[in-house]
Amino acid sequence: MVRKVIHIPRALVTEQVKIHGEEGRAFIAGLPDLVAEFLERWDLRTDGPPMHGVCALVLPVTAADGTPAVLKLQRVDEESAGEPAALRLWGGGSAVRMLRHDGRTGALLLERLDSTRTLSRLDDVHEAVPVVAGLLERLTSVPAPAGLRRLGDLAQAVLDRTPRALDRIPDPDDRRLLADCAAAVREVAAEPGDRLLHWDLHYDNVLAADRAPWLAIDPKPLAGDPGFELWPALRNRFDPDDVPWRFDAMTETLGLDRPRARAWTLGRLLQNALWDIENARPPARADLELGRRLRG
Repeated sequence: MVRKVIHIPRALVTEQVKIHGEEGRAFIAGLPDLVAEFLERWDLRTDGPPMHGVCALVLPVTAADGTPAVLKLQRVDEESAGEPAALRLWGGGSAVRMLRHDGRTGALLLERLDSTRTLSRLDDVHEAVPVVAGLLERLTSVPAPAGLRRLGDLAQAVLDRTPRALDRIPDPDDRRLLADCAAAVREVAAEPGDRLLHWDLHYDNVLAADRAPWLAIDPKPLAGDPGFELWPALRNRFDPDDVPWRFDAMTETLGLDRPRARAWTLGRLLQNALWDIENARPPARADLELGRRLRG
């Protein structure tokens, strides 16, 4: 049998090595064999050029019965480990449908959506935000399955790391903002919630489909409060003057308690800021501005 030669996108190689070092290099090195294994095992044929995000190779394929699909291969880590359980529980409702899953490698066979039509292509973000909110309303309506990472644990870890990070921020206004974010998280951390969260529902993670206008892809699931879900739609296509409108529109659609949702959103800012600070970068100015608009 002649092995199909698969091109690994250079951008995926660069991101994997940059973020994961030798583990990322090993993942990239193993991709050709992994692709060959699942093309043969699941009786698939390639049907288009490879696609990718930061973490995964996504290969358009056709199944033996003619069904169009995509083969998704990624490193299994704490963020991606819960994806199969979440997709199984959602069952194709408001999210991409999972067709097959391999527990050993984390390989996923997913229904093929229209990758050329993402929600980010809508010119008017005021049309896009309600779509995200509606998807989140349905996705977070179910309790999370056992075994997912939990928002309560994540929040406590963030709070534990905050004092050291604050000492590394020279600007007193920025330091005060992040201290306020930590105080907000402390107020809600005792009740972190138990809903199934997507965690990363930004506009490029919403694709058009034949069976539904829009469906969510690429969850990084955890169990927690739906207020923790708002950040991507606030931060992506960022417009500081539009933050209040977006926040109000999403909290209304999801029926959220606004002070709690504000606290969890400030928690996302704190989480991102800690990642930056611990990697010797200043917190992103747009993140800080978003936080100031929410804090008031």
